[in-house]
Amino acid sequence: MNRAQLTNQIKTKAEELGFLMCAVAKAGFMDTEAKNLENWLNQNYHGNMSYMANHFDKRVDPTLLVRGAKSVISLGYNYFNPEQQQDESAPKISMYAYGRDYHKVVKKKIVTLFNFIKSIAGDIHGRSFVDSAPVLERDWARRSGNGWIGKNAMLIHPKKGSYFFLGEIILDLELEYDEPLNDYCGTCTKCIDACPTDAISPQGYIVDGSKCISYLTIELKSSIPDTFKSKMDGWMFGCDICQQVCPWNRFSTPHTEAQFLPKPELMSMTQEEWKDLSEPVYNQLFEGNAVKRTMYEGLVRNIKFLEQ
Repeated sequence: MNRAQLTNQIKTKAEELGFLMCAVAKAGFMDTEAKNLENWLNQNYHGNMSYMANHFDKRVDPTLLVRGAKSVISLGYNYFNPEQQQDESAPKISMYAYGRDYHKVVKKKIVTLFNFIKSIAGDIHGRSFVDSAPVLERDWARRSGNGWIGKNAMLIHPKKGSYFFLGEIILDLELEYDEPLNDYCGTCTKCIDACPTDAISPQGYIVDGSKCISYLTIELKSSIPDTFKSKMDGWMFGCDICQQVCPWNRFSTPHTEAQFLPKPELMSMTQEEWKDLSEPVYNQLFEGNAVKRTMYEGLVRNIKFLEQ
């Protein structure tokens, strides 16, 4: 089997497993991305996310994660759901956290794909990732042609929008490589203009993570600074604003993953019920859900901050 045939079989299997996209980049040192990451870290845009400064070399060189790496398979898994919380005044949850934690769902499918590759390619070595290791996921997705990195620093596909999870397989197997896409953000500044905390730079493409609502409601473990009062736009976990205003998301289509469907009781919670959220109710609502990352105390902190 030649490289083209092998690559086509991998992409066909990825589609069968439900992946929205699958493309391949040639593994190699990421020179430009290394400089960009270093500059971003030097500006302290990572806030308290100290892990972003860890394993710098591994982030920019896939051969340090998989010896002899030749290819990076970039995968996208749709999570777009047009359903909204019934009470418009209720604290808001980012769409990606409506259902079961994506780490568990997507990782299982990627492992299945990797096992398939081994079954048709023979003695190969590699590793699979879903936001679980020092991998520059968006950069590999861009290199593979799964989209461009937009002014909101999200990966955007011209026909599929940006509501998808990313994952990778890095392996020591030569495949057919795809070409990067052009940047089609153009003169649009909708994401920049809409961000209530001014987290996106005026020129776009750089996000000060320490100002991002997702960071403030998930990653930040201490108190949310008072400077962000009245700027949270009602978000208690994550934020979708820069995606909601992106014109390219008019091409997003509803996902078909049953595990990503929200519990009816979650979507029907009223503002008052959120204010009175108890720990047992929290555990019942978010069992196996990404919201568990912020823990009960963190979510209550976020809800109370919105009331100030």
